[in-house]
Amino acid sequence: MADQRAVFDNKLLPYLLVLPQMVIVGLFFLWPGFQALVLSLFREDAFGTRREFVGLENFARLFASDAYLNSMQVTFLFSFWVMVIAISVALYLAVLADRAVKGSQAYTTLLIWPYAVAPAVSGVMWMFLFNPTVGVISYGLDFLGYDWNHALRRTQGFLLVTIAASWRQIAYNFLFFLAGLQSIPPSLIESAAIDGAKPRSRFWRIVFPLLSPTTFFLVIMNIMYSFFLTFGIIHQVTQGGPNQATNILVYKVYRDGFVNLNLGSSSAQSVVLMAIVIGLTFIQFRFFERKVHY
Repeated sequence: MADQRAVFDNKLLPYLLVLPQMVIVGLFFLWPGFQALVLSLFREDAFGTRREFVGLENFARLFASDAYLNSMQVTFLFSFWVMVIAISVALYLAVLADRAVKGSQAYTTLLIWPYAVAPAVSGVMWMFLFNPTVGVISYGLDFLGYDWNHALRRTQGFLLVTIAASWRQIAYNFLFFLAGLQSIPPSLIESAAIDGAKPRSRFWRIVFPLLSPTTFFLVIMNIMYSFFLTFGIIHQVTQGGPNQATNILVYKVYRDGFVNLNLGSSSAQSVVLMAIVIGLTFIQFRFFERKVHY
C-alpha cells in the first residue's frame, strides 16, 4: 500500500496551520487548568486579598466531606443513566429512520431539532412541563393519582434532570447512529436474510457489531456531556436540590467557587473532576476498545 502521508515543501507550514488551534487550546484549556491546579494548593479569602499555602489540605478536606462524596456518587449515577437512556433511545429511533418509508426525511429533521436547544432552555422547558402547579405532565400524573413535586422529592428531582439531559442528547446520538447504519453495506443484511436469519438476529449479530466504533465514541461523548454540559439544566431545574439529590460535581464546583467564594476548595474539585474524566477515558480506551470492531 502506498504511503498516504501529506508532504509539505515548507517545513514551517504545518506548524503555522495548527498554531491558531493550539493558541485557543492553550488560552482556554491549558492555562485555566494550570491556574486551577495552583489555586487548589492555597486557601484564599473571599475578597482575594490574602492567600495561604496549604498544600494538599483542600484535597484531604474534600474526600473527608460527606457532601462531596455524595456529589460524586450522584454524578456517576446521573452520567450512567443519561448515557444509557440517550444512547438506547437514539439507536432505536435511528433504526426506524433508516427504513425506506414515506416521510422519513421529515421524521429525521424533527428528531435533530432538540440538539439546537440550549441546555438552559431545555431545562426551563422541562421544568414548566413538570411544574407541580401549572405543568401539563404533572397535571396528568395528578389525574392518575401520582403526586409529583420535584422540588421536594429527591427521586423525582433526579428523574426530571435525567430526562431533560437525555432528551437533548438523543438528537446528537441519533445523527451518528443514522450515519453508521447508512454506511453498512446492504449486501451483508441481504445475505443474512437469505440464510434465514430473523430481523432481531440480523440486528444483534451483524448490524450492532458493525456499529461498535460509533457506540464506543458516543459512550465517551455522552459521559463528557453529562459531566460538564448539563450544568445549565441542573441550574435551571433544581439548582442541585432537593437535598443535594442533583448536586453533580460540576455544579458543586460552581456553588463553592462562585456562590460561597471558597476558591481553594472549588479549584481542588475542578482538578479532581478533570482527573476523573481523564481516568474514565483511559479505562475506556484501554479495556473496552478491544471489543470494538473497525
